Amino acid sequence: MRYNRVLLKLSGESMGGDDGKGLDEAVIGRYAKEISDVVAMGTEVAVVIGGGNIFRGLSGTGKGFDRVRGDQMGMLATVINSIALSLFLKDYGVESEVFTATPMEPFARYYVRDKAALLMKSGGVAIIAGGTGNPFFTTDSASALRAAELGVAALLKGTRVDGVYTADPERDPFAVKYKNLAYDKALADNLKIMDLTAFALCKENKIPIVVFDMNCQGNLLKVIEGEDVGTVVS
Repeated sequence: MRYNRVLLKLSGESMGGDDGKGLDEAVIGRYAKEISDVVAMGTEVAVVIGGGNIFRGLSGTGKGFDRVRGDQMGMLATVINSIALSLFLKDYGVESEVFTATPMEPFARYYVRDKAALLMKSGGVAIIAGGTGNPFFTTDSASALRAAELGVAALLKGTRVDGVYTADPERDPFAVKYKNLAYDKALADNLKIMDLTAFALCKENKIPIVVFDMNCQGNLLKVIEGEDVGTVVS
C-alpha cells in the first residue's frame, strides 16, 4: 500500500452523473463502494466534495447573487452532497460522519481535526463539508487545508479525466498526459489542476496531488496501491 492516509476530493458535478446536476444514486453508490474497498484495506480516508451540481457561488454572482451569500449557498450544497455519500457508505457497512466548517447540528457535526482523525483511525470515513466556512475560498482550497491539518500522505483529486495533460484532452486531440509533474512546472504552465491557494498549501506542506479518473471502476484502489494511474504532482 502506497498511501495509508488520504483525502479524496470529489467535484459536485461528479455526484450528478452525466448531467452534472442533482444527485445520481448510481454514481454515488459506486463511489461509496470504491471508498469502502480502500477502507477495508486499512487506508484512512477523509473526503471533501464540491457543490457545483446544486449551486456554484461564483457563477451565481453573474445571476444577481451577492458573492458572500452565493458562496454560503454553495457551502450548503456541499453539505447535501456529503450527507448523501455518508448514507451510501453506511449501506456498505462503513461508519461515516459528516463534519462541517461551521456549526450545523443536528445535520452534521462541527469539524474538529482531532475528532475527524480519530474517526479515520477507527476505520470510519470523515466527510468534511462546508468548505473552509468562509466565502471567497473554493472547495479545492478546503481540501488542501484539511489535507494539511490531517497529515495525509496524498490528496487524491478524482476527476473525469485520467490525469493531467499538456492541454485539455477533451478539446485538443494532441494533448499529452504527464505521469509525474513538479509543482513549479504545473504553476508555470498554468495547468489549473487546483486553484492557486490550494496548490500553494499542498506545495508548502509537501502533499503530493494525484489526479485520476474516479469514474473508472477500481482506479481509487489502484492509486492507493501505488499502481501507475493518473498523474502525480509533487
